[in-house]
Amino acid sequence: MGAFILSKIFNSILTLFGVSSLVFLIFSVLPGDPAQMMLDQNEGSVQLEILKKKYGFDLPIHQQYLYYLNDLSPLSIHSNKISHFTYFSPEEQSGFPLLKLQQYQMVLKWPYLRTSYQKQGKPVSEVIAETLPNTFILALASICIAIAVGLFLGILAMRYKDTLWDQIILFGSTLGMSVPSFLSAILFSWLFGYVFHSWTQLNMTGSLFEIDDFGMGRRIQWKNLILPSIVLGIRPIAVITQLIRSSLLEVLSQEYIKTAYAKGLSTTQVLYKHALKNALNPVITALSGWFASMLAGAVFVEYIFGWKGLGKEIVTALNFLDIPVLMGAVLTIACLFILINILVDLVYTLLDPQVKLN
Repeated sequence: MGAFILSKIFNSILTLFGVSSLVFLIFSVLPGDPAQMMLDQNEGSVQLEILKKKYGFDLPIHQQYLYYLNDLSPLSIHSNKISHFTYFSPEEQSGFPLLKLQQYQMVLKWPYLRTSYQKQGKPVSEVIAETLPNTFILALASICIAIAVGLFLGILAMRYKDTLWDQIILFGSTLGMSVPSFLSAILFSWLFGYVFHSWTQLNMTGSLFEIDDFGMGRRIQWKNLILPSIVLGIRPIAVITQLIRSSLLEVLSQEYIKTAYAKGLSTTQVLYKHALKNALNPVITALSGWFASMLAGAVFVEYIFGWKGLGKEIVTALNFLDIPVLMGAVLTIACLFILINILVDLVYTLLDPQVKLN
């Protein structure tokens, strides 16, 4: 167990380092000037130089990269000069000095994601804290729909193997994996939010919380969750359906299943008490990847449905070259990938005692 934890920590650090480096490289070569985007039309070159100095745009790329890693590192080195770019501000960063020298100090802190360029200096951590819960709710609702529908269709296809029902389900699952999420989002939004709105009473766009017409406060709108969660769950439904079908067919051909039948158990008892549990391993592997990818793949779905989550925030940040928000969002998604994969490894040991952590 100890070796497993150390291995996961080491691999996680390497993964985050690689992701942060790649993200910085990609966004550093994007066309456009973030400082110019932050200026009003009436402001001139003097204000532009002040902004570049404030956010470190005037520094060489390699120096910006090192300062970026320094901000992300829990153990970092900062200048004691208030005017310096690396000055540690207790108001903006959570931490405390470990060692103070004449010009520099070593600080133990939470990873600092810097501040947004477009939200009046709002910390990126606050932006993510406001939007990530909405994306998490959307992804959770989608995966619940995918599990329920996928298990039902997979078992149905297995029970009626090589029949018309089996062919229809396999065709539908293949179609579900082929259609891009953004196209499904546009079709569902138009059909059920506009064409059939009088029947469904669903909106084309909307978020989980909305301001009421009188401006008296926010109200939760659960119906706005229905369409985006279904759209986001279409592809996982298709994957789970095919995985359950093929996995059950493989499990049901094993010797212990024949023994269960020989003891007089019915098909339903054999299926739900013995076969289904062992057939879930590949499904859990797929779910771990799909749940994490939903957090990243929700970008277009959230944008089309107007869902105020992390995905919509990423699109907005791209439009305005809000680099800190973009990099913070990508790193957050990477951390969630890592955590979910670790949890899946632990769940494996519960479902299959033969699996050992190493």
